[in-house]
Amino acid sequence: MATLAQGGRTNFFGFLLRLAARLPFIFIAGRLYGAEKLGVFASALVVAELAAMMCSLGEKRGLAQRLSDSDADQTHLVFDGLLIALVLSSVAAAFFWFVPFPLFPSGDATWLDRMVVLAIPAFALTEIVLAAQAYRYDIATTVRARAVVEPWTISILAGVLWFVSPQSGLILAYVASVYAGLATGLVAFIRTYGLPHGWHPNPRDMVRLATRALPLATADAIEWGTRRIDLFILGLFAAPQAVGIYYGAQQVASLPQKLKTSFEPILGPVITRNLKHKNYGAIARQVCQVGFWITAAQAGIALALGIPGEGVMGLFGPTFVGGTGALAFLLAAEVVAATAVVSEAALIYVARARNLSISVLTIVLQAMLTVFAMLLVDRLGLNDNFKAAGAALSLMLALGLASLVKSRVLARILQEPINNWRWALVYAAAPAAAVGWLFTRLPEWTELAFGIPAILGVYGWVIWQFGFGPEDRVLFRRKLEPAEPEADRSDDK
Repeated sequence: MATLAQGGRTNFFGFLLRLAARLPFIFIAGRLYGAEKLGVFASALVVAELAAMMCSLGEKRGLAQRLSDSDADQTHLVFDGLLIALVLSSVAAAFFWFVPFPLFPSGDATWLDRMVVLAIPAFALTEIVLAAQAYRYDIATTVRARAVVEPWTISILAGVLWFVSPQSGLILAYVASVYAGLATGLVAFIRTYGLPHGWHPNPRDMVRLATRALPLATADAIEWGTRRIDLFILGLFAAPQAVGIYYGAQQVASLPQKLKTSFEPILGPVITRNLKHKNYGAIARQVCQVGFWITAAQAGIALALGIPGEGVMGLFGPTFVGGTGALAFLLAAEVVAATAVVSEAALIYVARARNLSISVLTIVLQAMLTVFAMLLVDRLGLNDNFKAAGAALSLMLALGLASLVKSRVLARILQEPINNWRWALVYAAAPAAAVGWLFTRLPEWTELAFGIPAILGVYGWVIWQFGFGPEDRVLFRRKLEPAEPEADRSDDK
């Protein structure tokens, strides 16, 4: 638990840095480029990042198990994954360069826009490099790459490139940010693992690796896709401007979502080590503990950003205020998804096929609900802002059901209860919501400048006093006593 707390605290600091860097990008993208260009940019990213996720072969989480189970040279094992990811992602990039329609369904793309395909190999390789560092408990590199280098690069270059190429500046800035993150990860990776001396790629081993990783890669792509398929379907039924507004709401809602990634890099290695010793009780405790930490933090941030939602969306520009309803549902979706996220962190190792089946059903349900919402809005004659809200509501319902099912399946496998719900979440949310409502009666600048900190302050104080026990507060201790690993203690018993 101490290891989880240390890793999560390091990455939580990275979340704050990412927040500070993301705000300038939100302002620049909305105010300078506008909703329509932002929509084109968002549609391209959906396909490019999905392709990269598939090409990384699930190594973001699967690499920890490969390194734990094998006695082979760890540097060679990582380079096996890097090579096959590079080959697959290069093929994917070449395909989308010559067939750009999936990236740009509106057909309005220049040759500079198509350079987004260059990000596919870099994105896939970065996932593997950072996963390798996380296995050695090096979370600081992930923080530098994902929370400092990438967001600040895209924010700064998006502003600079608007003067050079207002049509394609966002995409060019994104490509540059992905390669900057990869360079950051590679420097640390070479220092930690070194070069692969004596390494000889074996095609047979590569095929075996790809075959074994396919269920995990698909699960990763589906988990990522649940946050993107709504955007893709919305692009089919609504104008680019509506897609841009929805993407803006996603950027705000993704801030609490990043809290999940604060623990993801360290949770995988900890779980795989306990699995090796069949210490299922420890895994259940860790999943529930991290699940509560994530839920508590996401709920507070969701209240702080959702109650003054009109003012928050207005930061993009007046056009984006129509996405306030979508923002509210997206923030709620991240809260209900927390249980599914932490349950899946263990399911991918103990029930990979079953987890994949649940994930497939989840995204199919989400797609069906989203299409139904689009058709219903059309039938009622409402505008595209209601389509955006319908897409967000569909996501919330699908993720809520996935949380319920995955937690039940994991509890049955581990023979331990899996539940991160505590009534203290309600006790903290009620006064925070009341304070937020009072601030909505004041001018907008006051609502944002003072209302958001006030909501977080009230919520944080109540949850700390009535929701956090001694085992929860370890997350906030700077000095932790060295503890014997959970797995080792179980052996002593």
